[in-house]
Amino acid sequence: MSGTILILNGPNLNLLGAREPEIYGSDTIADIEAVCVAHAETLGLKVDFRQSNFEGELVTWVQEAKKAQDALIVNAGAYSHTSIALLDALLAIGKPVVEVHLSNLFKRDEFRRRSYVTAASAGLISGFGAFGYRMALDAVADILSNNRT
Repeated sequence: MSGTILILNGPNLNLLGAREPEIYGSDTIADIEAVCVAHAETLGLKVDFRQSNFEGELVTWVQEAKKAQDALIVNAGAYSHTSIALLDALLAIGKPVVEVHLSNLFKRDEFRRRSYVTAASAGLISGFGAFGYRMALDAVADILSNNRT
């Protein structure tokens, strides 16, 4: 298999490792990126790993993915719960999307239990910490190898 996967990370994920490790774990965003790159290689995939605190930048990257990437993995952070713009962009590009969250959204505050991104996603992986990104890569590989969306 071959293909490029855009892995998008939203606001405050640049603070991983220092920000509430009891919720988000001790892995940094760089640690997660290294694991993703290595695991993607075993699957015959390439990773374009990005993080932004700016909603518009995330939306632009999603739009650019229509031509440049084969699928997306999205941890939109707080924008998961607020961004219709991000949802619209994900729906518009017609690419497979897997949503991932480090914490279990359904054990968190009520407002975190609703994610707009889920409506554009083939599936949601939540609560497995950094390991969830590996799971998301496996899911994307399965989707691409079976020509599903």
